[in-house]
Amino acid sequence: MQTRPLAKTEDGRYHWSYDMSLFKNPTIAVLTAKVLFAAGVIVMLFMGILTVIENGFDAEQLLFWGKLSLIMFGIMAGLLVIGYLVYAAVMGGVYSVEFEMDDKCLVHAQTAKQAKKAQGIGTATAVVGALTGKPTTAGIGLASQRTTSTTEFSRVKKVVVKRRTSVIRLRGGGSNEAYADGEDFTFVLEWIRSHVPPDVKWIEK
Repeated sequence: MQTRPLAKTEDGRYHWSYDMSLFKNPTIAVLTAKVLFAAGVIVMLFMGILTVIENGFDAEQLLFWGKLSLIMFGIMAGLLVIGYLVYAAVMGGVYSVEFEMDDKCLVHAQTAKQAKKAQGIGTATAVVGALTGKPTTAGIGLASQRTTSTTEFSRVKKVVVKRRTSVIRLRGGGSNEAYADGEDFTFVLEWIRSHVPPDVKWIEK
């Protein structure tokens, strides 16, 4: 839900704010799941490669790592659900963002109050991961402390438009998202379209 309509300030920049429901809109949950499972895949592949280098290729070892991976991902899925529900509760059920946009870039920043909460959760997660010897958990905790993302339009390679969930995702030079409703969604989308390189890949869902 857009809480402050898009408006242009004297410095020529556009500003607006958005509250996304953490329970009704799956955007943040899906993004969190992708980050978590990507980190898990990297760790498992790394450990598997080290095993092959040390002991050589072995069918039994391959089967062992396959079973271990399934168990690990099952545990991660359970932790993801619990962790997300706790995160959503701490955040009051909403993800509150302030956006700033001009000719050169898009800035996506959590509100100051939520940013402080997110950094606290990230620090706690990183500490727990370090104390329990879980580098994946620690890494996710450190990464989650980042509450501001800036994307330069000139570096964008791909744009994914999801009208149903009010999301415009930018890929290239990092990943970023813009949220808006109604006419403001259309304005932001067309602004991005006119400021990214002409060869950008567009996907509408």
